[in-house]
Parts: sequence; C-alpha cells; structure tokens
Amino acid sequence: MSARLADDELLISRTFDAPAALMFELWTDPAHFKNWMGPGKYECRHAEIELRVGGAYRGMIYADDTGESWFGGIYREIEQPSRLVFTFKWDTGPSGELETLVTITFREERDGRTTMTFHQSPFINVERRDAHVGGWNGAFDKFGAYAEKRSKEKTQ
Repeated sequence: MSARLADDELLISRTFDAPAALMFELWTDPAHFKNWMGPGKYECRHAEIELRVGGAYRGMIYADDTGESWFGGIYREIEQPSRLVFTFKWDTGPSGELETLVTITFREERDGRTTMTFHQSPFINVERRDAHVGGWNGAFDKFGAYAEKRSKEKTQ
C-alpha cells in the first residue's frame, strides 16, 4: 500500500523509451535541457547548470504571450544516473511562492525503457500544485520525445 500524498505534494511517474543514463544527462546538460524544458509553446532560451552538490542551476522559459519566466535552485543530491534532488523556485510568480524540493529517480526496466518518478513539494496551495501538474506533464511530453530521439540516434 502506497502512502497518500499530502495536498502540498506533486508526484508524476512516466516511462520513456530511453536508458537512465541518457535521461539523467538530459536533466543535467544545458545543451540538452534547453531542447525540452517548458510545456507546450514555451521554449527554454537559457540554461546554466553547475552539476555538483551545492551547485546552482538557472533557466528561463519563454512564450510570446507570457514573456520570460526565470527559475533556479541548488543541487542537494546527485547519484548518477539514478537520482537528482534539487530546490526549485520561480523568480517571479504569485506573492508568497515557496521554494520547493524536487526529487527525481530514474529506474531502468527490463525492456530498455526507464521510469522517471518526479516528486515536488511543498506548494502554497492546491491550486499552485495543480498548475504545476499541467506544466510539468507538458514539459515531460517534450522530454520523452527528445529522449527517444536521442536514444535512437545513439543506437544507429
């Protein structure tokens, strides 16, 4: 029996046709990160990553109708290629926006696919949490397509 999530927690689990090492790289290499970060119409125009415990990352997603949205945080744990833990905070957003903690695990399956589990908390309210569900799933749609493309390129 799994534990019930609190109202201030977000949990997304998705399986992709790519190895864990590649998926870890897509999260930690700015050249790759810029190719998928941001839901739908958003494009990631800036990514800086200092991949070490205590290192910072900073990014910016952009859409014509909303302009620039900057975010960043600090790496807390790095276990290549299976786990990343970092803080996340929007530079702009609703008053009282909290810094959240993101934990991502990558578990390779027997069929060469990898399950990515994404956990983020705490959120100031259920509405902010739910707004992130759509945003992250939109970004993960792009992540999956990019990961599968890169995985196929590496095997050819």
